[in-house]
Amino acid sequence: MTSEVSQPESLAQPAKHHAWLRHSDQPPLADTFRTIPVRANASGWRRFMAFVGPGYLVAVGYMDPGNWATSLAGGSQFGYTLLSVALLSNIMAILLQSLCARLAIATGKDLAQACRDAFPRWASWPLWALAELAICATDLAEVIGTAIGLNLIFGIPLEIGILITTLDVFLILWLQTKGFRWIEAFIIALLGVIAACFIVQIAMADPDWGQVIHGFAPTTDIVTNPDMLYLALGIIGATVMPHNLYLHSGIIQTRAYGHTLPEKKEALRFATWDSSIALMLALGINASILILAAATFHASGQYVDDLGTAHEMLLPLLGHAVAPTLFGIALLCCGLNSTVTATMAGQIVMEGFIDIKMVAWARRLITRLVAIVPAIVVILWAGEAQLGQLLILSQVVLSLQLPFAVVPLVMFTASKTKMGELVAPRWVIGFAAVVAALIIALNLKLIFDFVTGAMG
Repeated sequence: MTSEVSQPESLAQPAKHHAWLRHSDQPPLADTFRTIPVRANASGWRRFMAFVGPGYLVAVGYMDPGNWATSLAGGSQFGYTLLSVALLSNIMAILLQSLCARLAIATGKDLAQACRDAFPRWASWPLWALAELAICATDLAEVIGTAIGLNLIFGIPLEIGILITTLDVFLILWLQTKGFRWIEAFIIALLGVIAACFIVQIAMADPDWGQVIHGFAPTTDIVTNPDMLYLALGIIGATVMPHNLYLHSGIIQTRAYGHTLPEKKEALRFATWDSSIALMLALGINASILILAAATFHASGQYVDDLGTAHEMLLPLLGHAVAPTLFGIALLCCGLNSTVTATMAGQIVMEGFIDIKMVAWARRLITRLVAIVPAIVVILWAGEAQLGQLLILSQVVLSLQLPFAVVPLVMFTASKTKMGELVAPRWVIGFAAVVAALIIALNLKLIFDFVTGAMG
């Protein structure tokens, strides 16, 4: 196996840093393209470790502040019932992310680039606009979550906290100067903090583990109850996030895995293990949020969809002063993590779909400003109490955008012409097609309930 991959001549050309917006023939995130070597003479374990990282960046999107709002609302209103939706959406995520890795490794392109190459320009631009909408919805959740985290821990007013979130561009720029491995280490460290916080809180809540296990079994109530369906779709939108499909297919190419078929097959195997293990961690954290809400708020007969209210109620319900502090720390870590990955996804989407490169700070500030405006408007117009509903709405917007990313992904990975020997097996494509059909059907049901007024 070869350990080094030579970069195309175009990649060796220095970028013109004086231009903040330009057309580019470089791959997205060109500064990190093939920068992490996979040593041919290393053991299998060490080669696998070379691929550990992208899956955890993807997992961040499956536990962002939007997940918190939907899981808190679902757990407090319906107890453990929606755990089955969390499990189902995680299985969907594992399947779809494995297809993203397969597409990237087989073709050398991310999902956005593949769409640009496959579809006419009149189709690529709307797909890009929809992807940008999804990223803005994601960023909106991160803005609100980070601001609430700053408020809970430091007492900073939400309006000020929202403005402070614009400063995270400096964190991203600093991390990017350190190299991609530093970004991955930062993400994984914060994920460890989040997991530790929830382990302690779950121990304090002492849930009914029999009901927890029962909650992972699906029920028809999820489809027949419009309010439950709304939250279920929000959980799916918060878990299977559109921007993650573009992100994963882009960042997997930071690995210099070689060009031969055996090297690509090994890369696909290791990348799939990486993302699957990371997403199981994400499921554990998402389930913990829902279990915590069910064991504390639902058990006491209180419906909570607001992160600030949840924080305030943890102390009297759990009786431990450290519980709300851990909640705030975990929320702040989630917001910081998500902002890093959303920025990279935005760069991949813009450069991949419309072949325009924007420097990181400009890209970040524009995306963040788009998210800040509605958050400030909601606070000033409807009050802080409505931020929870805005969070849930942002996740449903993500779910409505999902088919426009999932359908092309399934189409491309099923194509022998595009994928060659790495074309996805028929059973995988069949499973993925069922997932895509389920997502579309749930979306149509949601729209029908919304139009007919069946949703409360």
